[in-house]
Amino acid sequence: MNFARDVVDGAPPGRLALIERTRSGDRREWTFGEVSDATRAFAQRLAERGVGRGDVVMTLIGNRPEWVLTMVASFRIGAVALPCNEQLRAGDLRARLAAASPRVIVCDERNLEVLGEAGPSCEVLVVPDASLFSTRAQPSTSTGALGPAPDLAPRDPCLITFTSGTTGAAKGIVHGQRYLGGQRLQAEHWLAARPGDLVWCTAASGWSKSARNVFIAPWLRGATALLHDGRFDPAERLAILDQEGVNVLCMAPTEYRMIAKRATLGRHPSLRGLVAAGEALNPEILRAWQEATALPIRDGYGQTETGQLTGTPPEGEIRPGSMGLPLPGIRLAIVDGELVLSDPTTDPTFFVGYLDGDSPPEHESWRTGDRVGADEDGYLFFEGRADDVIISAGYRIGPFEVESALVSHPAVAEAAVVAAPDDERGSVVRAVVVLRDGFAPGSALAGELQEHVKQSTAPYKYPRIVDFVGELPKTASGKVQRALLR
Repeated sequence: MNFARDVVDGAPPGRLALIERTRSGDRREWTFGEVSDATRAFAQRLAERGVGRGDVVMTLIGNRPEWVLTMVASFRIGAVALPCNEQLRAGDLRARLAAASPRVIVCDERNLEVLGEAGPSCEVLVVPDASLFSTRAQPSTSTGALGPAPDLAPRDPCLITFTSGTTGAAKGIVHGQRYLGGQRLQAEHWLAARPGDLVWCTAASGWSKSARNVFIAPWLRGATALLHDGRFDPAERLAILDQEGVNVLCMAPTEYRMIAKRATLGRHPSLRGLVAAGEALNPEILRAWQEATALPIRDGYGQTETGQLTGTPPEGEIRPGSMGLPLPGIRLAIVDGELVLSDPTTDPTFFVGYLDGDSPPEHESWRTGDRVGADEDGYLFFEGRADDVIISAGYRIGPFEVESALVSHPAVAEAAVVAAPDDERGSVVRAVVVLRDGFAPGSALAGELQEHVKQSTAPYKYPRIVDFVGELPKTASGKVQRALLR
């Protein structure tokens, strides 16, 4: 298999692949022929720099064509793509650089400063730079023209994504080439795009859902992908739906909630499907969207390690609060209240290993760490994390990273981070802080700690609630009792 050769090069060259909408309001259409040419050209640029099979190509780019083109060029030559979210800070990037040792980094010019603070030791290619993706640029005499796209085995690495981290730092997850073709399952039975459809997945580049549903799954279905590099604006989202004639919309539940509360919903004639994943959807939000658009929002569930496991089928019944049914063929079970992938070989997007070299139990059950329930028809309902990961606005946030940032402030002696319920975001990060001697609690210090976290790690992780206490509740062995804090 080779995604670039089989899917991109194999599509009719005149078929529309991408529609680009920029922050400044510019618009461009890309055909599959143009994507094929641009990714061949950039694959050549990578080869000239010694990038080959198994080498890591890291990106720090927004939802722009250069991000997609870099990903596909990496797939073309068998390199491993490591997309990073633009909200990551220098410490986050430094950890990824150390773990993955990229051969080349492709960075948006607006992210150069933070990347520089992380201190990369490899070459950095800056975009936008049309020459990188131009077939007019001549290859160096030492490398010559790029050869045919190689055949790649299902377990050959293609993509690295990072977990949120619960008891330690975020871990790098390695997906094999099978992850790309394996997206056909959810693309057919959940996303449900049709040939010629326009699909808009709003997830920011760097998240596991972004690559698979921004362009991989749509292209497998013969659909077109919409890329919008703008900031979240409820009214603008609805306007773009109509301006572009979007057929399938994939957003985080928080985005659906915010749009329902802050904009005027109505009918959008082109829309045929609404899907969401990342956290449970509130019944009132489901009802608001269905009343306004005459369309239900179909929920789904997956993990960084597993890819998508469940979804409400296109013609299935919508059950408020449910993340749907297991995707066809995937064997799931509930063991002592925890969702378990009882046979990982039935999951076509199951990961192949960790960056640290550990391999997953391919022939043993995989414990998701999520507690779920099921009704009499097998519809699954998310109940909470078995561990302490916080899901806020669709982002999965590991307490350890936030606690580490807090403790690095000179005023903080100890800190524990838990989830607090929130009507709009589902949950928000709440920090419970013990101060060092000589520091007094107050709103000014709380604000200072919030800004400190924003500067130390990705801003979406900062604690929206800061409480000060004299001591943290702990077990006899010294472990913080987060359940009591919650």
